Amino acid sequence: MTKRDIIVKIAEESKNLTQAEVGFVVQRTLDTIAEELASGRNIELRNFGVFEIRTTKERVGRNPAKPENEVIIPERAVVKFRSGRVLREKVGNLVK
Repeated sequence: MTKRDIIVKIAEESKNLTQAEVGFVVQRTLDTIAEELASGRNIELRNFGVFEIRTTKERVGRNPAKPENEVIIPERAVVKFRSGRVLREKVGNLVK
């Protein structure tokens, strides 16, 4: 599913909102999440999940084609997602 698919689905379900209006809200939501994460703050969406900023340690990497060449991979910040209970339960029902 793409962002466009989400916009179309919400617009169809809402009946009184245009795709342009829904698109604006969806894009602003995503922009706000990105801005907060870029500022180093976590995002918690109850029952959905948590986007967290974590730091990976510096480590040594190797090119599989030339394992004798070691490369230092620097420390960096990454975004991790932990699903909430409700989302885990819904996804967990896929496999029976």
